[in-house]
Formats: sequence, structure tokens, C-alpha cells
Amino acid sequence: MHRSGRAVARFLVLLLGLVSCLHVVTARPDPPALRQHRRPDGAAWSSFEHLQDAPRGSSVQGLAELKSYLARFGYMQPSPEHDDDAFDEHMESAVKRFQSKLSLPVTGQLDSATLARIMSPRCGVGDMSVSVSASKSAAAKFAFLNGEPRWTLPDKLALTYAISPTATVAYLPREAVRAAFRSAFARWARVIPVDFVEIDYYGVADIKVGFYDGEHGDGSPFDGPLGVLAHAGGPIHGGLHLDAAEAWTVDLDAEKPFSEVFDLESVATHEIGHVLGLNHSSSYEAVMYPYISPRERKLRLSDDDIEAVQLLYGSNPSFRHSISMAPGRTSCLAGLISLVCVVFAVLVTQF
Repeated sequence: MHRSGRAVARFLVLLLGLVSCLHVVTARPDPPALRQHRRPDGAAWSSFEHLQDAPRGSSVQGLAELKSYLARFGYMQPSPEHDDDAFDEHMESAVKRFQSKLSLPVTGQLDSATLARIMSPRCGVGDMSVSVSASKSAAAKFAFLNGEPRWTLPDKLALTYAISPTATVAYLPREAVRAAFRSAFARWARVIPVDFVEIDYYGVADIKVGFYDGEHGDGSPFDGPLGVLAHAGGPIHGGLHLDAAEAWTVDLDAEKPFSEVFDLESVATHEIGHVLGLNHSSSYEAVMYPYISPRERKLRLSDDDIEAVQLLYGSNPSFRHSISMAPGRTSCLAGLISLVCVVFAVLVTQF
């Protein structure tokens, strides 16, 4: 009888451990942009807020501008016949494509989560004009620029970059900007056999970095604060442009609380991915996800980012990959370790 009671106790301990592990897997927080729906007056896309829950078949002022937004980023074809305020089947299909790409619930409706994402600051590179290469992982969500372009050189690949001496923002020390980009390039160089070398001669650099306002000669004008933060061309083009109208920082801890500033190194890391040939990922954890919130610091290359760039360039011989886990998976691992420890302790008590 005593042994039977101890066996039941052991079973209950094991069961509790498994339940707690499964619980932490599902307890994953929503991305910040899904929890924060309001935008300050004057923000680039804040006027879309009143479109929430507009039903299919309705006509609401502002839907034409939202269609232009969706066309700009590749979710519907630009067409004069779509230039109206009608929520028609073309609009619904575009919304579904947007939701699917951004890993949102696919409803075809302008719900709060969808509009919150639409109104968030983002990269100016389109999302849908992409090709996806075969991946070893069924869960891969990355994509490449059309044609899967990549830098190629006969010998070891070394790319030069330079930061414009004139296209700058006065409040950021030049040395701090250089340090942010040096660190951002190093994150990619750690995983692929590519060296990035900073040079002083801006005109001959492979990758040219600068801050610009509005129309700046590349056909993709910036739109002011809290809209498009930056954009970059792919391999060979090499231009990496940041919107000078945004509030940039190289030290988030030094900024006032709740100030809507953007971490330069995080945005630089993302845009370098485009320079290397990557397009946007559907994974929120990926550096190549197209949206980022003010004060968000996003520097660690995810498994998705690493697999994508290594498919283009191969792996850096010195890179030792350790699987990174999302918060829920990490918690599950901790739960399993705890469970093993409990089982071991129970077994020890039997001898």
C-alpha cells in the first residue's frame, strides 16, 4: 500500500510538470504593435484609424488612400478602377494577403490588429514582389528579392561601405553613427563569409549610406515622421537611405521616456538584409520583419534570417549556430529541465 501511494505521488508530480510546461508554451505575448492601436496626430498613416471594422460593400472616405498603401507595398495592383472608396472584393483580397504575410489572423476585415499594423512605422521596401527559395525548414518564413540577387566576386567576398559626409542628421555624432553601422554589418558578417569594410571615399563604395528628406532622387520619397523609416536597394544597387525626418537615436537609455525615437542600429541591421538580397520575413521575431515600433531594439538575427542569408552566401566557416528559441519554447525547455530534476529527485528517494 505504501509503495502504491508513492507511485501515485510520482505520477501526479510528472503530470503537474507536463501541464506547467504546456502552459508556458501557450503564454506568448503579442507583438507590441498589436497592443498599441493609437497613433499621434500628424503621423503618416494615422488617418486610417477611422476605417476600423468597415464592412465589405461599404464606401468610406479614406479607403482609396488605404488601397494606395496596399498597392505601394505589393498587396494589390495599382489601377484607376480601384481608385475609389469602395470596400470591394479586390480590397478584401488585398487585406487577406496583407494579414497572411504579416502573420495576422486572416479575416479579410479591417480589424483593430490589422489597422494597428498598417499604421505602424515600417521599411519602405515592398513586401510581395519576392521569390522564395527552397528551405530545409517547413517553418521558414523568409523571402528574397526578385531573382534572388546576390553580390559575387571572383575571390573572397569583401564589400565596401561609406556613410555620406553631407547627407546626415546634425544631432547624431558621426562617430556614433559609424559605430552603429559597424556593429550592424558585423552581425551579418558573423554568419556569412562576407567582409564589410568601411571606407572614406563615398562615391566608390559598394554600399552608400545617407539620411535624406522627402524626394531625394531615387524615385521613393520619404513621407515624414512615423511612416517609412528607411529603404535600401539590393545587391549591386547598394543604396541605404534613412528618413532624416524621423527621430533617430544611438542610445535608447539616454532618451526621454515614451519619446517616439527609433534605434538606428536596429533599422540599419534590417536594411543591410535588403542590401544582401533578402526581402521581408513573415516572422515577427525576424530582423527582416517589415515593421518596427518606436523604442524597439531588434538586433539578434533569428533562425529565419540566418537560414535565408546563408542560402544566398553560404555559412561563415567560423560560425557555430545555436538554435534560438521563441519565449514560449525557451520556457518549455526550462519546464522540461525542471521536470527531469523532479523525476531524478523522486527516483533517488526510492533507494
